[in-house]
Formats: sequence, structure tokens, C-alpha cells
Amino acid sequence: MALVLVTGSSDGIGLETARQLLAAGHDVVGHARSEQRAADLRGAVAGLREVVVGDLTSLAETRALAEAASAAGPFDAVVHNAGVGGGVPTRTLTEDGLERIFQVNTVAPYVLTALMPRPARLVHLTSGLEAQGVARLDDLQWADRPWDGMQAYSDSKLYDVMLAFAVARRWPDVLSTAVDPGWIKTKLGGPDAWDEVAEGAATQVWLATSDDDAARVTGRYLKRFEVLDANPQASDVDLQERLLERLAELTGVTLPD
Repeated sequence: MALVLVTGSSDGIGLETARQLLAAGHDVVGHARSEQRAADLRGAVAGLREVVVGDLTSLAETRALAEAASAAGPFDAVVHNAGVGGGVPTRTLTEDGLERIFQVNTVAPYVLTALMPRPARLVHLTSGLEAQGVARLDDLQWADRPWDGMQAYSDSKLYDVMLAFAVARRWPDVLSTAVDPGWIKTKLGGPDAWDEVAEGAATQVWLATSDDDAARVTGRYLKRFEVLDANPQASDVDLQERLLERLAELTGVTLPD
């Protein structure tokens, strides 16, 4: 039996991930961005060990979330599921002055990973759109380019794969992977999505808990239990290191050696 933290588990794929983990007999700590959503999650899913709260659009709340989650652990696995989509017409800054998509999708999992005790396994949700991502480390937040919400989303999902691969390389004692869940019928996926939510959660559950040799991989990008080739930029060690440097500069948080 494993103890697993699932971020963004009050809805969509994260909620289904928590349900599948519980059904398999594991212990789960959920996460919601507000106390109201946390209460809704507790009411919707019986058997959660705890629900931690923190809005990932805030660095202060993300730091507090890392502290609360650390107190609820230590975890065998952390599933970085939380994320926001790219269908927004204008560039939006958070209270920290960071572009919102980048902060939630990339900065938040970086900060949580850096501040929490290392789990045995880290699973990062990405998207098939990572293939269209471009690592613009000189303009991570789209301050110097005309805004393109879907490209900003694709870039953030490439950075998630880069983060997963960088952690796998730097922390050989941690299995760190990235997963494309597919185009799932959720609020984020939208009305045209064709994959069922159960399919979108199954690979993360397997990677977080299975003793199968195929699940005990690291520095890999997967979809539907299969290892795929990620965007080549994700494997560029120089780009990985520069991304980590920029994230440390932006957050004041350094990934431990």
C-alpha cells in the first residue's frame, strides 16, 4: 500500500486518479485550491487521508502547501496533476507578477518538488501538445512576444517534461516520469475531447504504485502505459539546467542536489 499525494484532485483527471488509487487500496492525500473545493472533495470521495489546500497561482500559498503536504507525508509518490488550459485570449499575471499558465503548470510543481521531502516516485502530467512546445528560456512568460494562449500552454507542458527529466537525472533515487493523459472529457479537455476520464488517470496510478518493471522507469515520457519519444528539447541537459536556473531565480527556491 502506497501513500500518494495528487495535486488538483478536486475535479477531472485528478479526482479520478484519487478514486482509482483508493479503489486499489492505497492511501491518498488530496489537494484543492480553496477551502470550499476541499470541502467538496471530502464530500465527493470517501476515504481520503487528508486534503491539503493551496492556490497554485500564489507562490506564498504554494510554499504553504508544500509545508502542509510535507506534514501529511512522507509520500511514496506525488502526482503533479494540477494544471490550467491555454484557451485564454489575453496574457494574465498573478499576484506574484508571473504569467498564470506558466506559474500553475510549471512553477508550482517545481516549487513543490524542491520544498517537499523526496518521494520514491514523481509523476508529472503533461500533454501531447508538448510536442509543439518551444523552450524560450529568454521569454518564459511571454512578456516580449504577441500572446498566444495555446502556444503558452504547449510550452508549459514541454517545461513539465523537462522538469521530470531533469529530476530523474539529478535524483537517481527517485523515479520521475511525465505522462500524456490524452484528450480527456473534462472541463479542461473541452466538449470535443474523445478519451474517457478513467483512461486519462490509469497510467499515472500505475506509475505511482505498480511494482511492474515497466512501471519502474525514470526520465521517460509515457501515454497509455507505453514509453514514447518526447519533444527532443526535453532531453537537452543544457536546456534543463537553464530552466532550473530560471525557476530558481523567479521563485527564490533552488532544487536540492
